[in-house]
Amino acid sequence: MTDKSSNGLIGWIDARFPLTKMFEEHLSKYYAPKNFNFWYFFGSLALLVLVLQIVTGIFLTMHYNPDGEMAFASVEYIARDVDWGWLIRYLHSTGSSAFFIVVYLHMFRGLMYGSYQKPRELIWLFGMFIFLALMAEAFMGYLLPWGQMSYWGAQVIISLFGAIPVVGDELTLWIRGDFVISGATLNRFFALHVVAVPLVLLMLVVMHIIALHEVGSNNPDGVEIKKNKDANGIPLDGIPFHPYYSVKDLVGVVVFLILFSAVVFFAPEMGGYFLEYANFIPANPFKTPEHIAPVWYFTPFYAILRAVPDKLVGVIAMFAAIAVLFVLPWIDRGKVHSIRYRASSFKWLLVMLVVSFIGLGYLGAVPTTDARIFFARLFSIGYFAFFVGIWWISKNENTKPVPERIQ
Repeated sequence: MTDKSSNGLIGWIDARFPLTKMFEEHLSKYYAPKNFNFWYFFGSLALLVLVLQIVTGIFLTMHYNPDGEMAFASVEYIARDVDWGWLIRYLHSTGSSAFFIVVYLHMFRGLMYGSYQKPRELIWLFGMFIFLALMAEAFMGYLLPWGQMSYWGAQVIISLFGAIPVVGDELTLWIRGDFVISGATLNRFFALHVVAVPLVLLMLVVMHIIALHEVGSNNPDGVEIKKNKDANGIPLDGIPFHPYYSVKDLVGVVVFLILFSAVVFFAPEMGGYFLEYANFIPANPFKTPEHIAPVWYFTPFYAILRAVPDKLVGVIAMFAAIAVLFVLPWIDRGKVHSIRYRASSFKWLLVMLVVSFIGLGYLGAVPTTDARIFFARLFSIGYFAFFVGIWWISKNENTKPVPERIQ
């Protein structure tokens, strides 16, 4: 009786909405390569953190007051007086950093295994637009606590747009909504953070997944599994995503949640990297903090900005560091995808990129000195040299033979 009712209900839904068809196309009959390793956990973890941020954000908006006079007090009220408010606040603030950690690792996996190369250029582009939307979402959300670092960090970043010739002053005025950062800025950032950018982000995530499932997932060997199929059109080197990888991803989810919970309950500020001590002080337009720096996930690009003496050139270099990632599929002209079969020169270039990025991240978070400026310039050169080097070596790269089938 239950089965018939269940089948009848599913059938009734399928006649009006392609529920079973979607489940099969994207899960039970979507064939993924059988050699995924732990690097492939981070895509599903990014989706998990996105859901976490949306859910905790909804609860925070129930008590948050986007008013210049009340914003800081409302955050304190959430943390001190709302039942479990402190937990929701820390889940959201730690989730922001967790989001960037898993996204950066997800992007690194793409670089290692050539997930941006043909035929996956559009997947990479959607992913980069997600990264851009995520940066905008995080920046706007960072202002909302209305603490000292929120206020002055936004002041510094928004003022950078003033360096743009001709339209710079008008652009900064439009972004702020006032001649200075004020309640008007807070209100528009709140609206964009809560409504506009999340809608764009969700749309891009859906497009990213649809594009991925259209051309198929890459794998550590860089072998296209669609080239070898059986009589039924099923890839010989593929297995259904559900239940095999949906169950496997649960392992990654459990490990992630253990680490995430450890941070939330024992070190939510993470020594000032996730939440700066200055952000527990109400915003004061008349008192500048001793050292102004963005949150850690922006610091690599901020260090590039500070490494350049001219403000306009620095702004161009900072945005170029992000823009160059968009054209990576066309910079890398190599035919081999995976790092396993690429030349040693590619591996050394990737090491240089990682070292430069981490170095820039550290230097962007600390006060400047002559020595630190020197290293910031060195690491900035190393960052851009990766892309120049890839373009240079990829055309005539001495690669290893790529197997026809997954080993």
